[in-house]
Amino acid sequence: MRIGLDISGGDFAPKATIDGALLARETLSSDVTIVLLGDEEIIRSEFASRGKNFQGFEVIHAPEVITYHDHPTKAIPRKPNSSIAIGFDLLAKGNLDVLASTGNTGAMLVGAMYKLNTVPGIFRPCITSTLPSLDGSQAILLDVGSNADCKADVLYQFAVLGALYSKHVHGVENPRVALLNIGEEDSKGNLLTIAAYKLLSESDELNFTGNIEGRDLFTGVADVIVCDGFTGNIVLKEAEGIYNLMRKRGIRDEYFDRFNYENYGGTPILGVKGNAVIGHGISNDIAIKNMLLLSYEVAASGLATKINDAFN
Repeated sequence: MRIGLDISGGDFAPKATIDGALLARETLSSDVTIVLLGDEEIIRSEFASRGKNFQGFEVIHAPEVITYHDHPTKAIPRKPNSSIAIGFDLLAKGNLDVLASTGNTGAMLVGAMYKLNTVPGIFRPCITSTLPSLDGSQAILLDVGSNADCKADVLYQFAVLGALYSKHVHGVENPRVALLNIGEEDSKGNLLTIAAYKLLSESDELNFTGNIEGRDLFTGVADVIVCDGFTGNIVLKEAEGIYNLMRKRGIRDEYFDRFNYENYGGTPILGVKGNAVIGHGISNDIAIKNMLLLSYEVAASGLATKINDAFN
């Protein structure tokens, strides 16, 4: 397997990405190659300063950098020699099995849609977040930011995508799917959630368990939780905020430690014809390592192929 890593992405690149890649290399099997995409001189200098060799690695020169200030839809055509652009070209040609980056999220989404193409039948690709549950399990929340405005049929597809992710990557055989709403009754909510509830409840391909409220997010009552990207992003940022507040107050708790983004590494872009994983922009070496381990699981599971087969 060949895992592509954007060395230039993230607030702490390239040091954090190099350190994370080295940590992941210690865990991944010898038949996995980590392909480092970035300025070759910088990569070799970072390895030399650590006294490390390139066994298990490959370097591909990509001197341009897409920053957070670059416009997502313009960045890739304007910077064709960037790590993200070259990475997607290699992924589209089959020279990589998965591409991971903590760089410009918008550029990663645009690159995935236009370099890999959306799976036929998918209205909008989406991204996810992992929510830790009190019982030790974890739930998938989607969408968490890539689609702020949605229609009911889009939420239905999010449910299918989330169920496929839960089954093939998290190993949940028959994922319980719930709709995030302001009440459990099927009559509660806005026009979007009421319409989405009707579609989900009539489905024979999903294990839909009904509406859940915000207080139920972390109780383990669902394996997949569906919402629009506006709502999902607020939930995600609130969870991150609570974790940061507890750390600042000196409160340590085994359960709340699972809110740390470092544990999860990133999220696959669901609904495109290839495996692309987005990490948090503030990722440190531990988060980079876990992003690469997640990338391996996503590629090894054949998730993109299974999604394509399910919709076609």
